Amino acid sequence: MTVQFHKDRPLIVQSDFSVLLEARHPAFDETREGLSRFADLVKTPDHVHTYRITALSLWNAAASGVGADEVIAFLDSRAKFGIPLAVQREIRRFIDRYGLVRMERLGEDLLLVSDDIGAIKEMCQFKSLQSYGLCQVDERTLRFSPQYRGLLKQELIKLGYPIEDLAGYNPGEALPIRLKSRTAAGKSFALRDYQRSAVESFYREGSLQGGSGVIVLPCGAGKTIIGIAAMGKLGCATLILTTNGTSVRQWKREILEKTELTEEMVGEYTGSGKDVKPVTIATYQILTYRKAKDEPFLHMELFRKRDWGLIVYDEVHLLPAPVFRMTADIQATRRLGLTATLIREDGREEDVFSLVGPKRFELPWKDLERQGWIAAVECIEYRVPFGKEEAERYMAADARSRMRLASENEAKLDVVDALLKRHEGEPTLIIGQYLAQLRRISARTGAPLITGEMPNEKREALYQRFRDGEERVLIVSKVANFAVDLPDASVAVQVSGSFGSRQEEAQRLGRILRPKADANRAYFYSIVTADSREQEFAWNRQLFLVEQGYRYRTEAWKPDKEVIQT
Repeated sequence: MTVQFHKDRPLIVQSDFSVLLEARHPAFDETREGLSRFADLVKTPDHVHTYRITALSLWNAAASGVGADEVIAFLDSRAKFGIPLAVQREIRRFIDRYGLVRMERLGEDLLLVSDDIGAIKEMCQFKSLQSYGLCQVDERTLRFSPQYRGLLKQELIKLGYPIEDLAGYNPGEALPIRLKSRTAAGKSFALRDYQRSAVESFYREGSLQGGSGVIVLPCGAGKTIIGIAAMGKLGCATLILTTNGTSVRQWKREILEKTELTEEMVGEYTGSGKDVKPVTIATYQILTYRKAKDEPFLHMELFRKRDWGLIVYDEVHLLPAPVFRMTADIQATRRLGLTATLIREDGREEDVFSLVGPKRFELPWKDLERQGWIAAVECIEYRVPFGKEEAERYMAADARSRMRLASENEAKLDVVDALLKRHEGEPTLIIGQYLAQLRRISARTGAPLITGEMPNEKREALYQRFRDGEERVLIVSKVANFAVDLPDASVAVQVSGSFGSRQEEAQRLGRILRPKADANRAYFYSIVTADSREQEFAWNRQLFLVEQGYRYRTEAWKPDKEVIQT
């Protein structure tokens, strides 16, 4: 069989399910956007970006309504050599697997139902399923106890069966939640079109297909607003789980400002106070607190303190393992995940899919940028050489020590000085991993340093001074990775990071994405030690941003501060 060659097309689809995309092709942007709906970015050399089609990427596509014909047609219209037949067959097989087996309710029992007799027969033979008390009703149906709803979904996805859960949800305690048309400050308030679409994609007109899933949008796009609008749509008692005390207060502030709920109806459940109200906001840290490793979690009972009709998982990519286990037990409660990225550093994306729900809505960051909802960002990586003595220490060190030596390269301080001068007067965040390095920068620049050890009151006071323009530069440790309300930052300088964390890169960029009043432009700088372990990890960190349509410019920084593009 002769394979036709289309030299002007941007893709090469390979038999190992990898897809190569020409980075400099005129159709790069639109092809990348289409590809990211059903494939994951793997690496990004200058000329060719590599994607991989996986079972989970196809199941998320299927859950959002993308069919096999659509995927194959997209690839076929852009592939230089067509699509290997084996790849076409597997795309169809994986997408057809989503919903092949459904969970449905029958009285007090739950059912696994499939029109495929072979699928039910295969499930009866899996040894790992035998402990869940599956009972065969007929050739298309298995019955089981509702207590195993979450555990079965986890196990079945490992066996290649992503379940479509149509068993329905407990309505929970009724709580009318009306959104205001004007905020307390008198500003008009209404959902943006994409926010409304996100809520509808989760709610699905109240049908059995709705009620669980993940919304993926960048920081600054209003994920909190989407969560509040979902609460209003469902009108029920809601438990909101988020990353830290600052985020708890941010959620409460937004709820009171954007809805008609009163202070008495919104509770904070944190280390400093434990009020359980019709809407309760808690941290993951308090839920996973225990006195010793072998003792029980003291606050997991919060999940049962009220008849919650909705649980919102803010920053769902950070969901701790113990909360996964609790989530498996509460599958009859509606669940909404909010995140800027589905990437998890622990590889538990399948558990998010099974227990919180599949991806329901995602909008490319560059689309939001084009519409003016988030700032246009220029991403630049500066590569800095070692000094002679530091280079010698680096060569003599072990692998882990090398990473830290490269991260804390003293030559980076000159780059920080130059960037602060370049952006003098602009609200700027300097972000890093190592406190000793950040303290040196604070002493050198006079800018205040914020760490996780700083009391919340003092931290909030500095944030407010930053918002008010009284502080133009803040130095922040890993607290910058989480939900912190810094709406006016337009420059971020990253001096060190957590090895190759794509998740962290996304969160840090998110600190400067909120729209700006004037030019609506922001700058994201990464300072990396050249020819080091840090440079290798920096390459991996950039993958997520490239997947979202951002292009990094890489430049060499010479000791005399001249910049040479490479």
